[in-house]
Amino acid sequence: MNYPDSVRFLYALSNEARTAELGLARMTALLEELGDPHRATPCVHVAGTNGKGSTCAMIESAARAAGLRTGLYTSPHLIEPTERIRLQGRPISPEWFAEAFREVHEAAERLLRRGVLERHPTYFETVTAMAFLVFRRRQVELAVLEVGLGGRLDATNVVQPRVAVITPVDFDHEKYLGKSLEAIAAEKAGILKPGVPAVFAPQRPEVVPVLQARAAAAGVETIWSAARWRAEDVRLEASGSRFEAVGPGRLAIACPLPGEHQVGNALTAIAALERLGVPAPAIEEGIRRVEWPGRLERVRAAPEIYLDGAHNPAGARALAAYIERFHRGRRVWLIYGAMRDKAVEEMAAILFPLADEVIATAPAQARAVRPELIRELADHPRLRTAPTLDDALGLLAQASPSDAVFITGSLFLVGEARAALRPSGAAGAS
Repeated sequence: MNYPDSVRFLYALSNEARTAELGLARMTALLEELGDPHRATPCVHVAGTNGKGSTCAMIESAARAAGLRTGLYTSPHLIEPTERIRLQGRPISPEWFAEAFREVHEAAERLLRRGVLERHPTYFETVTAMAFLVFRRRQVELAVLEVGLGGRLDATNVVQPRVAVITPVDFDHEKYLGKSLEAIAAEKAGILKPGVPAVFAPQRPEVVPVLQARAAAAGVETIWSAARWRAEDVRLEASGSRFEAVGPGRLAIACPLPGEHQVGNALTAIAALERLGVPAPAIEEGIRRVEWPGRLERVRAAPEIYLDGAHNPAGARALAAYIERFHRGRRVWLIYGAMRDKAVEEMAAILFPLADEVIATAPAQARAVRPELIRELADHPRLRTAPTLDDALGLLAQASPSDAVFITGSLFLVGEARAALRPSGAAGAS
């Protein structure tokens, strides 16, 4: 089976958020059939609502700077599924992706024939198993794994990591994780395990006792707060930040990921890297070189166009803070599209007042909110609708070179925009 065939099959399993079947029994059976590849690679496991992808990217980049052969597993992808599985910072090749898919799919078919499984593993379960296979086969020395949804019942939660990290917990995926912050935090804390050190980012007050109680119940003996490191002499710039990270040591941090929230993500990554024993120079170099596409990523100039996957209220607040700090006084355009399971009305209330022009559109996904519904939910004097992203981009002909444009609301929309507005990426890892 070649790469296009494997991708078509995965897409036929449908989007993981719609077909989520939380539980570990099917994943455990599949991995056992594959020889338990998840046990072969030391890993860091990262859960949370916001910042977990950026934190994963920083940890992986610093571990690579320290000389380790690294793997990175994140979701969703922006353009190609190969982005989800990275070696040494680069997406795996389509050939390796297809090879791993074939092996996982054949294992699933054997289990189905024997009656061990009642249905094929989901999209997310399949790709997670593929990542474990790739990491074992390529002798990865440290893999950084981002939880897909929640934590307790997520397909990644079969690992026994060296460190478990929980980034800030906020509202998202309430349909699956619960309607309260306490319930969501309890699901995220499901990645905590006996004997595995934990690193917690600063949290909202109602989350802290839940994480502490779950850690105690899980038998976690070592809990490090990212607050053991603090940021001093912070200089925020449109293209990133510079600061001194002061804690058990002192680090000169230059973070190329824009937004004040990335300072907190960097401190969480630093605490995890400290626990892993990564040397200070590698931490500094790794964060300086980190890349995390689609998050306040500037892809065009005159007018400036930014892509940001702010898909929940916390992400919208971070984007709003960036716009207010660095683009006040400019004419701001907002191209916004979202999925039906998101808090569209709340996010619109945060972002739309900052924009002079709003274009409501829809990513090319069955679960996308219709632009007309966004117009009904949001109140803005200059809100137009565009059925597709291409139509929305066409309206930018009316923007002046000094304007700023933000494309946001859904990572699916950001992925479409990145494919349309950026040149093709580098070849896969080999």
